[in-house]
Amino acid sequence: MIAPNKPPALAVGGSGRRAFPRTIFLPVRLSGMKPKLVIAGATGFIGRWFIERYKHKYHIVALSRRKAIPDTSDPEVTWRQVELYSLSQTTAALKDADYALYLVHSMQPRTRLSQGTFDDTDVLLADNFARAAEANQLNQILFLGGILPRGDMEYSRHLRSRYEVEKTLSSGSVPLTALRAGIIVGPGGSSFRIMEKLVRRLPAMICPSWTKSSSSPVALRDMLQMIDYCLGRPAMYDQAFDVGGSDVLTYVDMMRTVADLMKKKRLITTVPFFKPGLSKLWVATFADSSRTLVSPLIESLRYDLPVSDNKLLEQFPNRKSFRESAERALFEKDTVPALPKFEDQKPLPNERNTVRSVQRLPNPNDRSAIWVARRYQTWLPRFFRYLIKVDLQDENSVFRIGSLELLRFRFIEDRSDQDRQLFYIVGGRLVKRRDYGWLEFRRVLDGRYVIAAIHEFVPTLPWFVYVLTQAIVHLWVMDRFGKYLDRLEVRG
Repeated sequence: MIAPNKPPALAVGGSGRRAFPRTIFLPVRLSGMKPKLVIAGATGFIGRWFIERYKHKYHIVALSRRKAIPDTSDPEVTWRQVELYSLSQTTAALKDADYALYLVHSMQPRTRLSQGTFDDTDVLLADNFARAAEANQLNQILFLGGILPRGDMEYSRHLRSRYEVEKTLSSGSVPLTALRAGIIVGPGGSSFRIMEKLVRRLPAMICPSWTKSSSSPVALRDMLQMIDYCLGRPAMYDQAFDVGGSDVLTYVDMMRTVADLMKKKRLITTVPFFKPGLSKLWVATFADSSRTLVSPLIESLRYDLPVSDNKLLEQFPNRKSFRESAERALFEKDTVPALPKFEDQKPLPNERNTVRSVQRLPNPNDRSAIWVARRYQTWLPRFFRYLIKVDLQDENSVFRIGSLELLRFRFIEDRSDQDRQLFYIVGGRLVKRRDYGWLEFRRVLDGRYVIAAIHEFVPTLPWFVYVLTQAIVHLWVMDRFGKYLDRLEVRG
């Protein structure tokens, strides 16, 4: 129950994003003008190929975390530096756009310390993007995700994350088109490159059971054509489509096909067990890939991932086979479109030791972000037996021990609502940089969770002391707060 005396520091600004109706905003453009398409994740495999193939059709704004060096990029493409963790920067990047192509996955923060999992980070970034698209009244977001297993089986963490991003992007008023694909085969693709390296380097492979799972790999050319077909087509709005190629193969079949194309004699056999840890190790080792990249891939390959017939695939009856697309990926790998050169970004001396911390908290009773933020302020002193106190001073919240001010947060009312509470970190003995960092509580995934996140925090403590003390305490406190919310909801 919400206390009657609502502290000013936690007042609600605005009515919340769900007040917007689901509306299609038709662009008003002069004849001959190209629609404006913003691509998030433009430096990746699909992004750079889509830019190369369709820059003549769209005015493309390609988003990157680094600043492109002038005169090193295609003059038909606008490269824009954006930090997608920042809602204000993301909103500015989508200004005047008609459509957006969202290709972001598992972004790693540019911070010295990152506390949080890739799936929680993905949800936060997707929520930022959905809010920014809604603020700019885009006509459509197109998201490229992963095929989901059929039936009631539990998804892998990777596939569950892809589905959560899809749900998050569709939570606002901007229509979403989700294309769910398995392996996309083309020059520069990471999944196919791993397969190629294994075949090239290993004369014999005793493969675990996941290599007998079936999938429908899709050619890069077909994937790009389907993305283009869906963009700006209202019949595709608010729908999700499985996409795949013309044949269904096991991963063993694919590797044998690759070996045949490379004219390599390879002994490939399978064993009836699945050891994901061992698979991740040998794939990462022999394919020269990081376990960060390999782990989610291996976890997802344990499932059969058939493609369901749908009206999108009906428009592309002549999709390429795996053999055709693999041959092109093997022998045209030097044709990958070049990226512009980017400036090296060296942090300022007072920004080197930055921290980002993203934690997902349970919210089974669908409380608002304002409720969770207020409850945190009242719970924290009780948890520390009033050693730490929280004072509310107008729009400020001050965390202190005795007369020592630890942290000072300023509530930003005009950028907060029922689903998001935003506080700037503006003072206190524990923070070194007082002009940029922020704290937020954000309601996500239909209210089942709240994300609590600290961004661009620069500690005062020496780095090794901070890592061994304050950083650990923060994670412990947020874990206990999440358990408190769980117990509170059960009693309620």
